[in-house]
Amino acid sequence: MNNLIGTIQTLEIIREIDTGYVLENDILLHHNETEAQLEPEQSVEVFIYQNKKDQAIATTQLPNIHMDTYGWAQVVEVLPHLGVFVNIGTGKEILVSKDDLPLFEDVWPETGDELYVTLGKDRKGRLLAIPATEGVFETIFEYAPEDLLNQQVTGRIYRTDREGATCITEEGYRGFIHHTERKEEPRLGQQVNGRAIEVKHDGTLNVSLRPLKQHGMLEDADAILESLEENDGVIPFSDKSDPDDIRDTFNISKAAFKRALGKLMKEKKIEQRDGKTYSINK
Repeated sequence: MNNLIGTIQTLEIIREIDTGYVLENDILLHHNETEAQLEPEQSVEVFIYQNKKDQAIATTQLPNIHMDTYGWAQVVEVLPHLGVFVNIGTGKEILVSKDDLPLFEDVWPETGDELYVTLGKDRKGRLLAIPATEGVFETIFEYAPEDLLNQQVTGRIYRTDREGATCITEEGYRGFIHHTERKEEPRLGQQVNGRAIEVKHDGTLNVSLRPLKQHGMLEDADAILESLEENDGVIPFSDKSDPDDIRDTFNISKAAFKRALGKLMKEKKIEQRDGKTYSINK
């Protein structure tokens, strides 16, 4: 029986009962799992899953994802002690185990994000949704054209780590987002909009989630002014500060920080003294 879980089968109806139909192998098809009026000895195509009592249940709502077939599934619920549940196209939502999610929950998917998954089973034979590995994505990537350089791209994050995040774009290109090319670490399954800053010889992309320098400088300057306001008009940073300290506090490079400082000094909004930056009250 366990080998039928997670598969699509054509089974004969043995008899009708008050709650639905009994199929071959004593599999139950509830009335609310089919829209058709069925009869004994009729064959019906169903997807088989388990209920909370580990009983085999059938549904005529066939999923777009099943064993050895991958597809995008939307996250519908997040339970930190278990993982996230995704919709695979049936009334039964399937668990992506926390063991298959990032170690840090702040980059877990949120409701509405999408994961590229297939179906599998745990050691107890329970049905799970399994996220695709890098090797799986390598079989579906497209070769990015050179004229994509500096163009806007939209992608879905499928891997995160300390070095950065990796996405697959709507066109099927692989894009890597280095941790210096975004202000916040994107979530697994999140859709992101960025800019192709390099088209590599292997047809993959380096992507930035940061705005162009002239736009980014405005955002960075605003962040510095906000920090000054929150700290009584003085912050322990200047254009001589350590790059790592700048990045840890403002999540921008030292070069971007210096550009923003220069803008604010030119506008006579700040001044620097003794390794600190002060706001100028007009």
